[in-house]
Amino acid sequence: MTSAASAPSTDARRPVLAWALWDWGSAAFNAVVTTFVFSTYLSSTLFVDPAIVAAAGDNANDPALVRALASNASLIGTALMIAGILVALLAPVIGQRSDGTGRRKLWLGVNTGVIVLAMAAMVFVEGTPAYLILGATLLAVGNVFFEFASVNYYAMLSQVSTRENIGRVSGFGWGMGYVGGIVLLLLLLVLFIQGFGNPDAAGLLAVSKDGGLNVRLAVLASAVWFAVFAIPVLVRVPEIPAQRRQVRVGFFQSYVVLWGTLRSLWRDSRPVLMFLIASAVFRDGLTGVFTFGAIIAAQVFGFSSTEVLYFAVAANVVAGISTMFAGRLDDRFGPKRVIVVSLIGLIVLGSAVLFIGTSQPAFWVAGLGLGLFVGPVQSASRTYLSRATPEGREGEIFGLYATTGRAVSFLAPGSFALFVGVTGDTRLGILGIVLILAVGLALMIRVPNRGAVIR
Repeated sequence: MTSAASAPSTDARRPVLAWALWDWGSAAFNAVVTTFVFSTYLSSTLFVDPAIVAAAGDNANDPALVRALASNASLIGTALMIAGILVALLAPVIGQRSDGTGRRKLWLGVNTGVIVLAMAAMVFVEGTPAYLILGATLLAVGNVFFEFASVNYYAMLSQVSTRENIGRVSGFGWGMGYVGGIVLLLLLLVLFIQGFGNPDAAGLLAVSKDGGLNVRLAVLASAVWFAVFAIPVLVRVPEIPAQRRQVRVGFFQSYVVLWGTLRSLWRDSRPVLMFLIASAVFRDGLTGVFTFGAIIAAQVFGFSSTEVLYFAVAANVVAGISTMFAGRLDDRFGPKRVIVVSLIGLIVLGSAVLFIGTSQPAFWVAGLGLGLFVGPVQSASRTYLSRATPEGREGEIFGLYATTGRAVSFLAPGSFALFVGVTGDTRLGILGIVLILAVGLALMIRVPNRGAVIR
């Protein structure tokens, strides 16, 4: 975590662990809701007209069934596109006010609370077509407030690290998120998902599968998980003082402040602005990988809900190890190199999914390879910006980070929905995601590796 020269005490390390436990708990949303469980549940045949399912029988390639599933996937993509637009509009207010009022931790708690409530409400999304819109809406709401919470959480990175160890601390936190995902997914698998030979109930708790009840209770348990592990950061990490240089402004005035910040970056810190633009694009591609990867696994490669969770556990193991290791490379070689190499890996392996037919073993290889590179991109992105941001402006700049990211957040969901909607083939949605990643890589290559500082 820190160098031997600094030799921090156990008490000094505790805020780092408390901060990282939010990452650990957030796996309940990232892994369970967005990627491997709830989104897969929404994309299942439970939400297709029973008449279409009955007519298809055991033929998973039935044209009517394929079109219906693709239509549902497109609807989910549209809901997430709308969520991204809302984040782009509101994130400047979130970041500026958390800095200026000294209430960064308060707003982290509030936004986390809304995420937990949205997750808990997912227990009411029964596995019938009538509940698809409710499920997609709750998924979108959770994504909006997760972005808001992340603005405050990322801003706190500078409160628990130094310039010398920020890469390792960030990598540790992100790695904790993956490890937390492993533990949680295994618990859900054993308690709620695994059939154990019972066709009507699942898990050691023998929860009925009727209407997706076992999945809904798994998400409810995940909401409790997130709530519990979000507490340490709210208790242990000190709040920042209010900044005298900032005056609280109204909603529309906040965009005047945002414009001023952008002009300042263009004039004095252009490399940071270049990074914000590049990261906005490639992070949207990463969102596509997370959100639609499990849907592709289920609809194209025939993964059952249990097999998706097995894959999720393996992917989190790979991602957790690679992210913690990449944090050390970040401190040594700089975050840009970590990001560029990881994006190249993602583009190559994402493209490979188009050419492997319906082979589950091949998807395992490609998917685990994607897991190797996803975490390092995310961790190195927040360290790049943290290194460049002066003390007291973290919320403002990470609010801008969220805003620029969400300003183009319609790209990956929109491209996925477009390709799937036009072709009726869920697999081809990966083309839109790979394209976004490639554009982000091209932009990132022009960004300096070190020395970019906001003035």
